[in-house]
Amino acid sequence: MFASFLIGLREGLEATLVVTILVAFLVKSGRTERLPSVWAGVGAAVALSIGFGALLTYSAAHLDYKQHELFDALTSIAATVFVTFMIFWMRGAARRLSGELREKLGEALQMGSVAVVVMAFLAVAREGLETALLWFAAVQGATTSATPLLGISLGLVTAVIIGYGLYRSALKINLTKFFTWTGLLLILVAAGIFKYGVHDLQESGVLPGLNTFAFDISSVLDPSAWYSALLSGMFNITPTPSVLETIAWVGYAVPVLVLFLRPGHGRPAPKPPVSEDAPAPTSSPAA
Repeated sequence: MFASFLIGLREGLEATLVVTILVAFLVKSGRTERLPSVWAGVGAAVALSIGFGALLTYSAAHLDYKQHELFDALTSIAATVFVTFMIFWMRGAARRLSGELREKLGEALQMGSVAVVVMAFLAVAREGLETALLWFAAVQGATTSATPLLGISLGLVTAVIIGYGLYRSALKINLTKFFTWTGLLLILVAAGIFKYGVHDLQESGVLPGLNTFAFDISSVLDPSAWYSALLSGMFNITPTPSVLETIAWVGYAVPVLVLFLRPGHGRPAPKPPVSEDAPAPTSSPAA
């Protein structure tokens, strides 16, 4: 449930920050008559996200065993791709997000109400579709769909509360640090989702080696213990993973963590020093 909560919090906070920036821009610029357009776009994005989640659930329910496993594998791999992109994008965009959104909204205001609706819809729809996909992927690895749904719902509610606090200037958080720490946890979560996708590919017969275990730590990691359930639900760490599952988990987590933690990641490259032999810039003659 904590993994689902983290996904809901991250995705929800991104969408909430977008809406908060748009609403604050309209209120401060005296364009409150455009607020219904923003909420219309947000509502349409939420409806699309719910419909997408329902479509995934409906599609999975009408497949046979092997097709279901293959469908689960593809959605897990797609969720891994989306969450990886989200992690790196938000780490680089956290500082410039507000300015970019204000610039886009200013352009949309000049084009009319429809443009504002579309702009708000696109800003929120990406987060909503990612949330639906990640929720579906989390459901596949859970014993009941209620647990991931509850975790993501709590995460979304928390994100809305944080967003409202930021809007009212009653709460100040360092967004760069927030997205860094949650990014680290989500990398491990994504590694578990990717591992589960590989497991489903083995279940469907696409990949071999389902019963070829890399190791067996059942004596150390009791499957019935609460901490085993926590590790399995959070990072998909299981007592008897297959060789390919282990390779997938390590092969994803290690390089992504290295890239995410490398010094200077997301910072602009320093400008090269000006050579002493370079000619001095000439100023244009005054008019």
